[in-house]
Amino acid sequence: MIILGKDRLMIIDGSSLIYRAFYALPLLSTKDGIYTNGVYGFLTMLYKIKEEYDPKYLCVAFDKKGPTFRHLEFEQYKANRDKAPNELSLQFPILKDVLNAMNVNQIEIDGFEADDIAGTVAKFGEANDLDVILVSGDKDYLQLVSEKSKVLLTRKGITELEEYDLDAMSNKYGITPEQFIDLKGLMGDNSDNIPGVPGIGEKTGLKLLKQFNSMENIYEHIEEVRGNKTRESLIEHKQQAFMSRKLAEIVTNVPIDLDIEKMELVEPDWEKLKIIYEKLEFKSLIEKIPNDKVEVDTKTFETNFTIVESKVDFEKIIENIEKTKKFAFKFVISDENIHKGEILGIAIKTEDSNTYYINFEGNELLPCFINSFKNIFEREDIGKIGHNLKNDIVILFKLGINVTSITFDTIIGQYLINPSQTNYSISELANEYLNIQIEGEEDLLGKGKNKKTYKSLTVEQRGEYTSKILDLVFMLENEILGIIESQGMNELFNNVELPLIEVLASMEYYGFKIDMDILKDLGTKFDEEIEGLTKEIYSLAGEEFNINSPKQLGEILFDKLDLPVIKKTKTGYSTNAEVLDKLFDKHPIIEKILKYRQIIKLKSTYIDGLIALVDEDTNRIHSSFNQTVTNTGRISSTEPNLQNIPVKTEEGREIRKAFVSQNQDYVLVDGDYSQIELRVLAHISDDPKLKEAFYHNEDIHTKTASEVFGVAKEEVTPLMRSRAKAVNFGIVYGISDYGLSRDLNISRKEAKEYIDNYLNNYEKVNEYMDNIIEVGKRDGFVETILHRRRYLPELKSKNFVVRSFGERIAMNTPIQGSAADIIKVAMVKIYTKLKKGKFKSRLILQVHDELIIEAHKDEIERVKELLQEVMEDAITLSVPLKVDMKVGNNWYETK
Repeated sequence: MIILGKDRLMIIDGSSLIYRAFYALPLLSTKDGIYTNGVYGFLTMLYKIKEEYDPKYLCVAFDKKGPTFRHLEFEQYKANRDKAPNELSLQFPILKDVLNAMNVNQIEIDGFEADDIAGTVAKFGEANDLDVILVSGDKDYLQLVSEKSKVLLTRKGITELEEYDLDAMSNKYGITPEQFIDLKGLMGDNSDNIPGVPGIGEKTGLKLLKQFNSMENIYEHIEEVRGNKTRESLIEHKQQAFMSRKLAEIVTNVPIDLDIEKMELVEPDWEKLKIIYEKLEFKSLIEKIPNDKVEVDTKTFETNFTIVESKVDFEKIIENIEKTKKFAFKFVISDENIHKGEILGIAIKTEDSNTYYINFEGNELLPCFINSFKNIFEREDIGKIGHNLKNDIVILFKLGINVTSITFDTIIGQYLINPSQTNYSISELANEYLNIQIEGEEDLLGKGKNKKTYKSLTVEQRGEYTSKILDLVFMLENEILGIIESQGMNELFNNVELPLIEVLASMEYYGFKIDMDILKDLGTKFDEEIEGLTKEIYSLAGEEFNINSPKQLGEILFDKLDLPVIKKTKTGYSTNAEVLDKLFDKHPIIEKILKYRQIIKLKSTYIDGLIALVDEDTNRIHSSFNQTVTNTGRISSTEPNLQNIPVKTEEGREIRKAFVSQNQDYVLVDGDYSQIELRVLAHISDDPKLKEAFYHNEDIHTKTASEVFGVAKEEVTPLMRSRAKAVNFGIVYGISDYGLSRDLNISRKEAKEYIDNYLNNYEKVNEYMDNIIEVGKRDGFVETILHRRRYLPELKSKNFVVRSFGERIAMNTPIQGSAADIIKVAMVKIYTKLKKGKFKSRLILQVHDELIIEAHKDEIERVKELLQEVMEDAITLSVPLKVDMKVGNNWYETK
């Protein structure tokens, strides 16, 4: 951080910062459809830099609409710039309202840009003996660096700041701020349509200025300029170079009547600021307003709890539960990993009682608790509610307790109401629904490397926090259930999502057995393959180099081997996968590099990564299954992400050999839905041709190829079928002609033909796509078969790219979301049947469209029949659901 001695004047390029914030953050909007991401990003940065640099004076400079003096100088100035999207333009007045409420000085002047205003105010500040800090995303500001003025440039969107004083300028560029103006004259600026001198970029421009000091001196010694092309371009475009310099130079004498007192930071109008933040739904910024400055309408509440350290109180707790037939509970453990943590205690509460926090630490109470409460948890006539109950149920499984009758979970309820919400913490929900503020888990434990565990808290702190959680669960229950009922999601909530909590907890608890020998052998094999590929790459390159370094690889491919340059970045040549794919047939080294990268990823992510996650006690991987992450309703998994175990290459598929059944008495039974999303599409669209194919059990891709390419089914070639398959699945995901052309490596014209032919043949699919977009625009959301909602503010966007994204999501969500609903229904039903039938077999994994049961050998045939029946009858569609069944000793054999 800059160490400054005097009072500081901070000048912010408002137009630059809101623009960068808008593109750095996802498009955010309020419930009323007000777009806010640019304003939110700007304010986040403003709070950060005010805190770090503590300026006494502050002003924000804005561009004003209309031409500037530069347009009079050069008509094409900024002519190539796209008009700011409507979603951004609408945020400028909002930002200015916020700054007014903050009492922050703002300046904009006809005929001048924010840069010129900032430059003029900077010189004014210097003249008043102030230390000046200029904040912008525009490198042009570097010309304003001086003994008294520093520049902070935003990087990585707006999350990082790069500081420039005279030393930093010299270290980075080797030139002075005054020479930076000359540099812009030489190299021009594409973003502002300043032409500069053709053929001269930053590298050449810097070299010339270091040699000749100034543009004037370059032309006075033009014959000494090395390189015929550079010299000739300089001579030919001399007038253009000086004009470009004039355009790039920031004016520092704009006629403004400046008053330093108006720029002094004073207290905001807190009430006005709070009203604006509430309207914009900036909850995190509302929290920055001091409580003593505004009337606080959020409530805090006291909780009443009793710490139990003797089993004598158990009878009273059980008596309360027996009377009310419902209770809330929450375990406290010592570690984030619920499989390794020590159980410290449990909080239990009925609606009309205080919370009882039963402390297990330092006593022998846990076995007594299990004996006393096992029946209560397992009774079906007693409802259990809580917050994020999946983790609590895993703990109950570990204690030998099979919980029943989960009737409410705050997280699951809120997820159905708002699936795009990123924070479902109890403190967030309390604030949103009840206007109550409580200390959240992050406040309690901290975050990052200094994060504490619950073990470091006192028993009283654990009791108080869990007591508040359970109080709020009861207070939130009716609020959330009312919304779920009003939106027609009762069946989805009660019959699918709530019972699924127990299913996922069971899958986490049992995990998937791993054969460590197979994993280690594969790791050795991959190491040998990497070593062989490394030697081959060195041989083809003619030298040794760091294959993992994009810079060194770029030099080999494009400087030494002279392959065509596909894409350049700020740091050199791009060597990403897309670039290498385009170079595939240009040199044999490319194939080896792609293979090398593939094996390196398999080794690091799926061998080393999996080995690190295997439980030493069980030799099983206990992945975490996430029910509230995806917008579509799909289940995801982490640590490890089992959805990502590779299937496209043989080497990747071999990793599945390490996922094995528990022992010789068990096998894996795998049920995999066949083309479930296409079947859902046939049902939703009611397309007769699509439905007919599924009724008659035809190969849908061959049928589509026949329709799209206009040939008989028996004349469909493998290439035609594979392209039809890409179209079939592409349609489900709202693919464009550009996307399909890229996937199939064909022209956009040909891809458009395929899509048009498809939609002409499957007319009802085409009709569905048009209709669902209109439904999304009208209602603001689209739904799955079971009425799961996804809200789509993007459909109202004036920005074509954002709106197109919204349209693709509108088309895809009812299909993908309904497929997610179907497999969840199947999971709940098969789990229930296995549990009630007292099977030894158990459901251990869901990945994409498949379910895996670890089946006892005595039960294989019954399990196969049951799984097939449950999956195919999960939901009644107008076309049959079909499931492919496989049995094997490991996951590889089931595929």
